[in-house]
Amino acid sequence: MNILDVQDVSKSFGENTALQNVSLSISKGEIFGLLGPNGAGKSTLIRIITQIIKADNGEILIKGEKLKPEHIEVIGYLPEERGLYKKMKVGDQLMYLARLKGLDKSEAFEKIKYWIKKFEIEEWWNKKIEDLSKGMQQKVQFISTVVHDPDILILDEPFSGFDPINANLIRDEILQLRDQGCSIIFSTHRMESVEELCDHIALINNAKKILDGPKFEIKEAHKKHSYRVEYKGDDLALAAPYAISSNATLQNTNKETVIIDQSKGDPNELIKLLAQKVEIHSFSEIIPSMNDIFISKVQEVNHG
Repeated sequence: MNILDVQDVSKSFGENTALQNVSLSISKGEIFGLLGPNGAGKSTLIRIITQIIKADNGEILIKGEKLKPEHIEVIGYLPEERGLYKKMKVGDQLMYLARLKGLDKSEAFEKIKYWIKKFEIEEWWNKKIEDLSKGMQQKVQFISTVVHDPDILILDEPFSGFDPINANLIRDEILQLRDQGCSIIFSTHRMESVEELCDHIALINNAKKILDGPKFEIKEAHKKHSYRVEYKGDDLALAAPYAISSNATLQNTNKETVIIDQSKGDPNELIKLLAQKVEIHSFSEIIPSMNDIFISKVQEVNHG
């Protein structure tokens, strides 16, 4: 059973269609990348899942049950626009938000104590939010999102505002939560984070889902059977019948590198052919990045 199913969900605001018959399935213990350009419909879908707004059509299932108010206790949501009460002290803020998620006072206190010790911020307990730096506030916001051990964690640009050290800290926590069985919806424009973290991705554009699947399978499906070859020797034009699409001399060496397109045939045969004529130093298949795929699919849909 999936932890979360989105079934034919649509939402309009006046004449503007924000989502049109979008369906997604998210498994237990995976990081699901929810991608798309600005205005594609991602935030609308997140707000429907978190019950901030209602869908016009379709339904959301949590562990096979139709979405209901009680499900707020199994969802953690870190919005892109962070929201903490500036005048409240850190400890009071975390206690208040933990109680809203269904924890009793003693349980909330123990879980908050665990997280502030883990993040080494015990001395922040009596500090007001407004006295913290943006990065420090982000840590408090992250703790408030995960303190109730949610089954589903929705992260909207979670690394915004963090320096590299704290971004790595949060990344490691995200991976650990996934390994503990938490299902994570990860919405971001940072494709390098998608490459590093996501198991599965869905791409929404102009209110419609245009791509959906395991990240590895999507990258495999979009590769163009091209290979980068670094070599010493004679001109690789002798590699025909394969097409050389680009070449360049590597700076400060006498090596050269070329891109060879091979839509058909066995790469082993290509290596054998090249090895008869030149000294091969590296041979690697070119796999498209998620950034390349993102741009390609959006442009394909937008321009027909």
